[in-house]
Amino acid sequence: MLADQAGLPQFPYHPDPVATGSVVAAEVVCACCGQRRPFTYVGPVYAVDEVGRRLCPWCIADGRAAAMFDAQFTDAHWRVPEDVPSDVTEVVLRRTPGFAGWQQERWLHHCGDAAEFHGEVGARELADFPDAVMQLRLEIAGSGWSMEEEEWYLQAISKDGPVTAFRFRCRHCGTHLAYSDST
Repeated sequence: MLADQAGLPQFPYHPDPVATGSVVAAEVVCACCGQRRPFTYVGPVYAVDEVGRRLCPWCIADGRAAAMFDAQFTDAHWRVPEDVPSDVTEVVLRRTPGFAGWQQERWLHHCGDAAEFHGEVGARELADFPDAVMQLRLEIAGSGWSMEEEEWYLQAISKDGPVTAFRFRCRHCGTHLAYSDST
């Protein structure tokens, strides 16, 4: 179900936060707006104040939660390509539901823009996205592993396991992107 079909705000860089698990159908009295809402944001919050699972997606979308708590929903310690405007990075950090990874999550970019986040995937799901698999191959190429070890790693990727991948899609050309993460 797409976010707008559920009555949720639209997030250009995270089009279906319910499907990815960053937003759940659980009632919350939002720590920002004080309203009782039918959906709760359960992803990471980087802020001085502990707000936990007490934010609604509406306050994330319009920037109120970021402003009130000086919060980000994705850690900013990833490299942003020089051709990506700073306002795009601001939207990803402060007005887009984030996601949790094993290590430090990072947002992928393509065509001078942040890409759309589409969730965790395993080897089986990645088989439908050869361009994302190619990106993973390039990511692990410098690891010093043999071809057999690289193939084993790619096949070990599991949506719910200790080695997972995060899939993104370019908003402009449609290229699928991914990076892997493990415990």
